[in-house]
Amino acid sequence: MSDPHPGPRPRLDPVPNPHPHPHPRPSLDPAPNPNPNPNPNPNPNPGTGPGPVPARPSGSPPDSPSPRVEFAELLEAEFGRRWPGRSVGLDAVHRYAMIPPGKLLRPLLVLHAALTVGGELGAVLPAAVGIEGAHVGSLLHDDIIDRDTQRRGRAAVHTEFGPAQAVVAGNALFFSWFAALSECGRLGVPADRVERAMAVQAEAGVAICRGAFDELAMRGDLELGVGAYVAMARAKTAVLLAAACRVGAILGGGDAPTTELLGDFGDHLGICFQIRDDVLPYDPIAARAMGKPSDSDVRNRRPTLPVLIAHRRADPKSRAALRHALLDETEPELALCRIRAVLERTGALDTAHAMADDHARRARELLTRLPATAHVAHVRALALLTRPAY
Repeated sequence: MSDPHPGPRPRLDPVPNPHPHPHPRPSLDPAPNPNPNPNPNPNPNPGTGPGPVPARPSGSPPDSPSPRVEFAELLEAEFGRRWPGRSVGLDAVHRYAMIPPGKLLRPLLVLHAALTVGGELGAVLPAAVGIEGAHVGSLLHDDIIDRDTQRRGRAAVHTEFGPAQAVVAGNALFFSWFAALSECGRLGVPADRVERAMAVQAEAGVAICRGAFDELAMRGDLELGVGAYVAMARAKTAVLLAAACRVGAILGGGDAPTTELLGDFGDHLGICFQIRDDVLPYDPIAARAMGKPSDSDVRNRRPTLPVLIAHRRADPKSRAALRHALLDETEPELALCRIRAVLERTGALDTAHAMADDHARRARELLTRLPATAHVAHVRALALLTRPAY
């Protein structure tokens, strides 16, 4: 991302590989209370943006921040540096959209993938910021398409600034995704890596648009097969997560087999993530923490995975009720309640959860096939991203 506020940037020292010799790959299955090795180079002062990152001494206390927490703080500080409180015009819209951030899954994948293969944190940080910008840009457009007035617990950008402004701001964030790679080049990433990463991003961007277009065409189609749904979810969501892993690995200097393996990890993680997102509106507790309207899928006549599973399994009476709720009911909350009842009767929610868990398991299994020289702390951090966020 082209830095809108250039200035002296403190150097981020390379993250040394703490495991330079072959070793047995540890189990990556999630534990009830995980305590992965912390990032050996935490940001000591996240509130002021990226700074020198000293090595963490051995014997850190058990409550030391995880790499995920430290990187999230680093990213948020970098957003604040690029879009400060004094921002006006387009930058003000971007600041509103980017801060406070969401789950930061995609930039975390870029950073952990790069560091897994021995890359340097400072050199790939712009790419992580850029991919979050591209994701947020897509959300700006999604909220207009879906007529959703809230995002992350407050007014959506098009509600706060206007639909036209949201479209333009989203477009700018897409272009900034590519400008970020040029910034990585200026920070020392070799030109051939930047070129390969650019190709991955361009291909992913087209696939994401295709997935969004296909999702629009699927509105109201309860006869849609599960396979067609998964293909759409892969293009709409998983492609960007896979691209995040591939871009991070490429910029970090990973070889082709490792880059593809990490990309496949991102693909399974993305499908898992989309399925879990589809289930959220039908979990009364989780729905309250979504930060966006829980009735969005119903209002937009969107047949998500649990609805498709239920429609396939339901008896004629329940199938008719499901069809009426999704296609004809004018009160979204009532439709949501009636759909939830059919999902529970047919076991569709349990099946969807099981499918998501299977993709998470397959993602973790791929990580066990990484080279023995991979950074263990960051491999474990990637594995922890497969855990449900609720």
